[in-house]
Amino acid sequence: MTTTPPNTASSSADEPTMPLSRAFIDALDTTPPADFGDLPVSVWATAQASPAAQRKGRYVPESTAHPAKMLPAVAAHAIEHYTKPGEVVLDPMCGIGTTLIEAIDLGRRAVGVEYEPHWADIARANLRFARERGHDHDGQVVRGDARQLARLLPAEYVGQVALVVTSPPYGPSVHGLVNTNREPGIDKVSKRHYRYGSALDRGNLANIGHHRLLVGFTRILTACARVVRPGGHVAITVRPWREHAELVDLPSQVVACGAAAGLIPVERCVALLARVADTELVTRGSFFQRDFIRKQRDAGLPLHLIAHEDVVVFREPRTRSSSEKPKQVQTEPEHAPGSLSGLDARVRKGSEGAAA
Repeated sequence: MTTTPPNTASSSADEPTMPLSRAFIDALDTTPPADFGDLPVSVWATAQASPAAQRKGRYVPESTAHPAKMLPAVAAHAIEHYTKPGEVVLDPMCGIGTTLIEAIDLGRRAVGVEYEPHWADIARANLRFARERGHDHDGQVVRGDARQLARLLPAEYVGQVALVVTSPPYGPSVHGLVNTNREPGIDKVSKRHYRYGSALDRGNLANIGHHRLLVGFTRILTACARVVRPGGHVAITVRPWREHAELVDLPSQVVACGAAAGLIPVERCVALLARVADTELVTRGSFFQRDFIRKQRDAGLPLHLIAHEDVVVFREPRTRSSSEKPKQVQTEPEHAPGSLSGLDARVRKGSEGAAA
């Protein structure tokens, strides 16, 4: 394993970013991206085991504290479908390194960038643990701001990345973990581990407004497009959220941001966060999600527990020139029809009630 020291160059949310106007961002709430309805859709059964069971024995205990961990099976599914063993997988906002660990366990090379020093250290701990588990891997974590990806990414990975797997930060919408107290005069239930880092750090995309989050994320996607190999893929896991009781359709906005970054949308998939039983979906909502839904229903707002998140898949549009050494480029996977195909309508219908 190789680790790269933190980039000491200053990074600020006030640096020049992609020229996306506020009118463009605001229009995303009401105007679907071009050809959005034509994207193929498939359902990924990624929650047959609980999140804790998926991480058991493969992640260090400190990983639990991250407030918005990617479900390991979602990352693994994308990696299996869009890459081959030995290829490079990148996560420009890798958190505790879920994408990296899933890539390594599947025989891929992995590199991640993480802004928060604490999570970068835990991601490196997970890489060391993978080596202890017997994976003599090529994986590393770079500490820095993903908006500076061109400057941060080691040169050997530029143009070699077969797949990017990542997720935008959810800021104040994350729920964290439940903490119970039995001391008199103290709330019996409270939150812990519900922030990515310091709420005062404006360099963290999780702490800036929604408009600037989308601008920053577009800048990251633009940088990813420049390091992905010709014909490579970018998979973004994303879910809608509620802000002041209004639904923010973040998945559709991410589609538009990717298109603005020069990527071609090729799929919008449903990654289940609920277990598929014989006749129904069994949700796995957190305490705070269930508490929020109960309170909203008591207030007359018919919300539902979130049962899925979107996976928006893009393709890098270039083709390899004849002068370059030929390599097999992964094409969009064909998803065989099966018993899960009928869940599309039910999952989509359930999402209309919105995510907690």
